[in-house]
Amino acid sequence: MSILTQYFNTKHNTAPFSQIKIEDYFPAFQEGIALAKAEIDSIVNNPEAPTFENTILAMEFSGDILDRLSSIFFNLNSAETNDEMQKIAQEVSPLLAEFGNDITLNAELFAKIKAVYNQKESLNLNPEQTTLLDKKYKSFSRNGANLAEEKKDRLREIDKELSKLSLQFGENVLAETNNFELHLTDESDLAGLPEGTIEAARLLAKEKQKEGWIFTLDYPSYVPFLTYADNRELRKKMTIAFGAKGFQKNEFNNEENVLKIAKLRHERANLLGYKTHAHFVLEERMAQSPDKVFTFLNDLLAKAKPAAQKEFAELTSFAKELDGIEQLEKWDGAYYSEKLKQQLFNLDDEKLKPYFQLEKVLEGAFTVANKLFGLTFTEVFDIDKYHEEVSTYEVRDADNNLVSIFYADFFPRKGKRNGAWMTSFKSQYVKNGVNERPHISNVCNFTKPTETKPSLLTFNEVTTLFHEFGHGLHGMLANTTYPSLSGTSVYWDFVELPSQIMENWCYEPEALALFANHYETGEIIPIEYVQKIKESASFQEGLATLRQLSFGLLDMAWHGQDPTGITDLKAFETEQFANTQLYPDVKENAMSIAFSHIFQGGYSSGYYSYKWAEVLDADAFEYFQENGIFNTEIAKKFKDNVLSKGGTEHPMILYKRFRGQEPKPEALLKRAGLL
Repeated sequence: MSILTQYFNTKHNTAPFSQIKIEDYFPAFQEGIALAKAEIDSIVNNPEAPTFENTILAMEFSGDILDRLSSIFFNLNSAETNDEMQKIAQEVSPLLAEFGNDITLNAELFAKIKAVYNQKESLNLNPEQTTLLDKKYKSFSRNGANLAEEKKDRLREIDKELSKLSLQFGENVLAETNNFELHLTDESDLAGLPEGTIEAARLLAKEKQKEGWIFTLDYPSYVPFLTYADNRELRKKMTIAFGAKGFQKNEFNNEENVLKIAKLRHERANLLGYKTHAHFVLEERMAQSPDKVFTFLNDLLAKAKPAAQKEFAELTSFAKELDGIEQLEKWDGAYYSEKLKQQLFNLDDEKLKPYFQLEKVLEGAFTVANKLFGLTFTEVFDIDKYHEEVSTYEVRDADNNLVSIFYADFFPRKGKRNGAWMTSFKSQYVKNGVNERPHISNVCNFTKPTETKPSLLTFNEVTTLFHEFGHGLHGMLANTTYPSLSGTSVYWDFVELPSQIMENWCYEPEALALFANHYETGEIIPIEYVQKIKESASFQEGLATLRQLSFGLLDMAWHGQDPTGITDLKAFETEQFANTQLYPDVKENAMSIAFSHIFQGGYSSGYYSYKWAEVLDADAFEYFQENGIFNTEIAKKFKDNVLSKGGTEHPMILYKRFRGQEPKPEALLKRAGLL
């Protein structure tokens, strides 16, 4: 038996990372799949009449070894990958897709589930059991269990192909990100850049045994370069390189992959009796239908577009006045926005960064969680980790019970994908009377400490940390019976509520006072900075909203209509952006070919959910503001009705139980200054 397919005899049953060898994974997957198959067979071959216990519950807890192994492997494939891991992912993904289909297309198993489902009314189930039964039944009906045999075979082929294509898509994006570097040797090219960014670039060059400075397409390098570098030609070079990932005539081109993914998703939806992929996806979302999503996005667009156009005109005349720029280009946006913001608010990230030392900000997030939910975070050093830069914590409640294990992994490195995310290495559930506590991880890419400075965050990175920590709390405070309904296993357009609501505390003087201290002097952030942070929060909110809406509409364009006629990806995109475009198009660039959220992550037909959840979070935070941002009664209602409940009931029921009413979009428009 592999170390990966048995109970981990470790503290709190945490993953024994240091004992895992890469060559252990493939045989462990084979073994895990075999074990899970045997568990399914025993359900199918049970001679007794199907019941909730012997069918639905038995299924829910089957394959737990395989689930645990998958979460470890795929989490590391995002945070600590290499060529061997990627090769295994390519081999394992089709096996897992096939195994998933073996289950959902197993006619005898479905017959048993259907038998239980058909007597649902007489079973006297509680809400959580009812949700589990519905979810199990739908996981079959929505994945082809009612199809004829030849259609089932086609479905299997599609799923296998899709799992390979999305992996290939992601690997191409990562390869293109890693393949580009801007190597500068002339110091005058660094004009305008903050010293922290310059120092990080010098360190990177040193690591690569080169003279000068190296900038990359990783966010901590790319974003400051675009925001501060005075050299317009170099900004242009970086912007074009960033937007050309997967769009160049080389082996990493993603155009074919995107077209194939969109067409296969559409074919799959049609096979299952849905008009489009979006119709299929949205049936299991708060939004429910593509029409509702289009209406939602277009309503917001009608309110945001005039503001965005006005802001764009202001930015254009500002750039013209400052530097005689006649036409604002994409590589000018961040640069002149920052300059204008500094002029209006006299507030730049470099002024704020000394007050946001990473360790202090993390402590601040912990303190906020303590004040709201009574949690304490204690760093521990006897839990295995997958990289030396990861920190591990025990999370306990007010009565000192273990709530969760928390892993924090904050710096970029070669085997780690860009961006920030929350994930789990072990779900929460109750089995044999034991409440198994979850193991949750936050992964981000912040600037590393240098020889002279600790890791200092931009304000945007502070909100990113709080955002992912919000997802983390959703996972940590999970308190449900069944693993598949636990933590963040909720409707996709509800999952961003716990993360986005946490960002609000970053703007509150009362919360900032807890962690925003100058890393050298210890001085607390001046109140005028705090006021400016609040004032500048809605700066260019029209442009930001327009940008988000353009991504949501592009996603719906790929998935909410028949894509089979699309042959030219760039032409299709240009058409979709027509209504939201302010900057001139860059012919060398496209968006879809690196739009990992929808072609690799789980956001296909779901990108709108960021905005959807913003409506929820603005409305929910307004409730806190009316009663005090550390009001423990409201916090308890949020914890009891939202954070701990996972996907046990329909999100709108949970939300109304917390808030006493349905969410109103006015709160968001007010906060964004768009009313």
